[in-house]
Amino acid sequence: MDTPTANPAHTTIQGAAQLSEEKLELLTYWRTFVKHKLTIFSLALAVGILAAVVVYMMRPIYRATAMIQLEDNNAKVLSIEQVYSSLAHGSEHVQTQADILRSRTIAELVLTKLDLVHNPEFSPGRDLTWLAKAKIALGIAHPPTVSDQPGTVLGELRAHLTIAPVPRSNLIQVSYDSPDPRMAALIANTFAEQYIRNDMENKFRMTQEANSWLNEHLAGLKAKLEASEQRLQTYRNQQNIIDVNGSALSGTGNQLEGLVTNLVTARMKMAEAASAYQQIRNAQASGTSLDSLPLVVRDPVVAQLEQVVAQKQQKVSELSKRYGPKFITMIQAQAELQQARDNLKHQVAIVVSSIEHAYNEARANVQALSGAVAEVRGSIRQANEKQFALADLQRDVQTNQQVYDMFLQRFKETSAATDLTKPIASVVDPATAPVVPLRPHKARVIAAALLVGLLFGIAVAFLLERLDTTVRSTEEVGLRLGQPILTTLPLLKDHDHIGRRYLADPHSQFAEAVRTARTGVLLSAIDQPHKIVVVTSSLPGEGKTTFAANLALAHAQTKRVLLIDADMRKPRLGRELGLDDDLVGLSSLASGEREAKDCMRSVPESTLQVITAGAVPPNPLELLLSQRFQETIAALSREFDLVILDSPPVHLVSDAIILSTLATGVVFVMKANSTPYQVAQRCLRALQGAKATLFGVVLNQLDFKKAESHYGDYSGYGSYGKDAAGYYMKESS
Repeated sequence: MDTPTANPAHTTIQGAAQLSEEKLELLTYWRTFVKHKLTIFSLALAVGILAAVVVYMMRPIYRATAMIQLEDNNAKVLSIEQVYSSLAHGSEHVQTQADILRSRTIAELVLTKLDLVHNPEFSPGRDLTWLAKAKIALGIAHPPTVSDQPGTVLGELRAHLTIAPVPRSNLIQVSYDSPDPRMAALIANTFAEQYIRNDMENKFRMTQEANSWLNEHLAGLKAKLEASEQRLQTYRNQQNIIDVNGSALSGTGNQLEGLVTNLVTARMKMAEAASAYQQIRNAQASGTSLDSLPLVVRDPVVAQLEQVVAQKQQKVSELSKRYGPKFITMIQAQAELQQARDNLKHQVAIVVSSIEHAYNEARANVQALSGAVAEVRGSIRQANEKQFALADLQRDVQTNQQVYDMFLQRFKETSAATDLTKPIASVVDPATAPVVPLRPHKARVIAAALLVGLLFGIAVAFLLERLDTTVRSTEEVGLRLGQPILTTLPLLKDHDHIGRRYLADPHSQFAEAVRTARTGVLLSAIDQPHKIVVVTSSLPGEGKTTFAANLALAHAQTKRVLLIDADMRKPRLGRELGLDDDLVGLSSLASGEREAKDCMRSVPESTLQVITAGAVPPNPLELLLSQRFQETIAALSREFDLVILDSPPVHLVSDAIILSTLATGVVFVMKANSTPYQVAQRCLRALQGAKATLFGVVLNQLDFKKAESHYGDYSGYGSYGKDAAGYYMKESS
């Protein structure tokens, strides 16, 4: 399926239309400006003149500026932070000094230095309001005196002072505003001088205070140091402390270490002896032979004696085989065996006794060593306690000595300080009397006032344009009334014989416009050979009678035309055409008093027939509603090709609505730049409610020059007109 593509020509047309609308909108703004240019420039000029008057009446204010530079000050009394509480020269320091310059203290110093209370510029009553002055004149209030001034002068002095730190530098601008340029320079320089002087005085005072304070505290610190030293020495004497470096304590520690080592060895020996002793006790308790115990057997004497016993026993055993028990040899061998056994038993007893003795000795040794260790430990504990107390006293002495030395050093520095006289800042650029005032900037203020006045005038112009509800161009006829434009009549300067202007100047722009309207009427209801046309308007004075007369004269050149003055309330058609007033007219014809031929009058130099209103009847509306009037109009329309009725305005009476029901069509005349379009809309709706056929709207008395300049409305007749008949004309290029 093919996708439809956009028509390039159609796209181009849409783009051109959009661009045209934007250009038209800009052109509308421009035309509004041109239309109200007199108002705009008048307002701008008025505002500019008013601003100039105000500016030149104002007293000029001059600003003098002194530049000061903050210096690096490294003075030390105690310390920079302790004595002066100052910060490094950074942005915070510069801002702090700027705030000091703005302080009330500096302002009071300047006020006193220059005696500004008695200065005429700060005189009492200089800025009194008219009400205060009136009260003083009437005796209700007392004039201010010098005694009332200090607070007021101080506030005014600080109000005109400007302190501005220069970014990323140690510079500060001190500015003062005053009507007197010399006074402005004097006050700015005095502020800088008093700021530097006040800082130096503060430093000197703080140095003296610090020196006095240090001097007061040195005596107390010295006494405190001596007391702490005395306490330290007394403690040493009481505790018999000689080795202050801890050598005695280290010897006691070595002794304790040896005792602990010996105690461990003794406990090991005691454990071995206790084990042997326990074996003997166990053997004795169980009745086991002691000579069979390993610890006894290991004794070399016991081992040797056991061998002797074995040998003697073997000998007895051998002899018993040969001898009897009573044999001397046998008895002797038995005695030797018994002797050997007794020796063994005695030696076993000795070994057991030695084991018991070794156990008791080892236990006694352990007890002795344990007591010695405990005694040494107690000595070390006492030594440690003494050492701690000694260290505490030493620290107290050391601290007091340091504090005393520091205070003594600071006291010497404070007494011998020479850099405290160094100023915190210096004036690098003194203020001079300015030549050009700070304010008001006359040219700038006047230029701004002119610009504001111009903008205000433009706003007023657009507001007036919005509030203007009249119809000002042919384009607005269609936009606001929704009706076609039949023709546009130019604004005429000369109103003499205006009802016959078509005949008097047939080649004028006015005549061309009337002929355009004639063509429009002829083309409307073209199938009807006999037409009845009603010419009306919203309000009086819109030119409907003049247009009706000239339209009738234009039609009379080619057709049989009857012009009827149907405005029987305020008739003026006869005067417009230069006809004499006659009481015979439409009122007589409608009432049946006269025939039509008796009421008709001819216009010189034309075939036009006219029926004037005649005598003003008491009831015009009833005559128009009568059957006879309707029959009369119908009869006249059959006799003439065109019958034109000049009717009263629609907005005031309903005569025109009645007449529109008898007419072929209605021509609605509207005065340009005069009639509100809302009124015209209501009248047109009333005619449409009566089923009237509207041929179109005639825009009357339009200034073509202004219309073309303001709204882009071009008459179209400039190339044909001539500037000889008393009307405005625009020649086409």
